[in-house]
Amino acid sequence: MAFFISRFDNKVDKKGRVSVPASFRAELAAQPFAGIVAFPSPVLNAIEACGMDRLKEIAAQLDTMNPYGGSRGAFANAVLTKSHQLSFDSEGRVGLPERLLKHAGIAGMATFAGTGETFHIWNPSAYEQFEREAEAQAGEMAARGELPWHKTIGDAAQ
Repeated sequence: MAFFISRFDNKVDKKGRVSVPASFRAELAAQPFAGIVAFPSPVLNAIEACGMDRLKEIAAQLDTMNPYGGSRGAFANAVLTKSHQLSFDSEGRVGLPERLLKHAGIAGMATFAGTGETFHIWNPSAYEQFEREAEAQAGEMAARGELPWHKTIGDAAQ
């Protein structure tokens, strides 16, 4: 599975095309689909993106829920029905649909923020505010000893 870290700011052209960071493209290179899957984040004013393998993992988790329960339908609608498969062009760009750009308030520039198995695409100023708030919250949680830390058996051997 691809793993995304770091932050990058890239220009978005008038057609909504943006270059996906080279390190992110490298992480996705082994996947059969040459591109990303993107959807409006259900909890942030950002676009969430990943490889097809991660989206299939999310779908598999949804399949463990009651197929007739409201939660499963709500999450499936929030993620799966709003997902877009975006192929890389010859320059490593994808075309972000207008609906996704509008959701994140992106025009002109986009901030890519790696968050592990997914990454977010933000309006740069919105990301700056989110980052400040997240750093403050993480600092407060760490000071109170509230950050969970679980070692696995494999970690003990290292």
